[in-house]
Amino acid sequence: MMQILAMHGWSGQAGAWCHWRKRFEEGGSIWTSGDRGYGGEAPVQPAWSPSTERKVLIAHSLGLHLLPKTVLEKADAVVLLGSFSAFVPSGRAGRAVAAALQGMQAALGTDQELTMLERFFDKAASPHARSALPPAPLLQGLTTLGRQRLQQDLELLAHCEALPTGWPEAVPLLVVQGERDAVVHAASAQQLIDELGNQPLTLHREPDWGHALITPPVLSVVQRWLGAL
Repeated sequence: MMQILAMHGWSGQAGAWCHWRKRFEEGGSIWTSGDRGYGGEAPVQPAWSPSTERKVLIAHSLGLHLLPKTVLEKADAVVLLGSFSAFVPSGRAGRAVAAALQGMQAALGTDQELTMLERFFDKAASPHARSALPPAPLLQGLTTLGRQRLQQDLELLAHCEALPTGWPEAVPLLVVQGERDAVVHAASAQQLIDELGNQPLTLHREPDWGHALITPPVLSVVQRWLGAL
């Protein structure tokens, strides 16, 4: 039996995977979602079931860096959606990205907080309208704990520089990237591919896709890839 373990990115939630969960469970897989607890609820740290034969990890964006070593090192296959090893690229582009992160941090806890979150969700949805994304509970207001976790993870975005500890170097890997991603800089997307050069890697890039790669077309790409392993 196959277990799918999924982790959302910054400002995300486990519920955003609902259509993925339904599709995989209908196919007989076990689905497990992690949740950072940005809504103020207790975080859910996902774990592998000892009874599953295949362990497939799916991470969106920062989700890769939110997983513990014990989860990463036991994966049999990995799918990375709009992910990165270093979010802030080097050079001039990196200075602009770092400044944007600082602006987001400064907005949290102020009257600019909601505007900042709306702007981020607009970028994540681009080139589509924000309405194409699942509803974002954070836009209804943040709790103190949720705000603290968002702040902590903005720091993580600013300082992550490499693949996380426990990265499974020898397993099959699918990397899905959108060439119209308005969140992850193209240089960071390419750096990830360069760092994975010695791994059995399948790269799927689409010119019209953005950052929110949890859509039905992406799900179909992932299922075809898993079916061919």
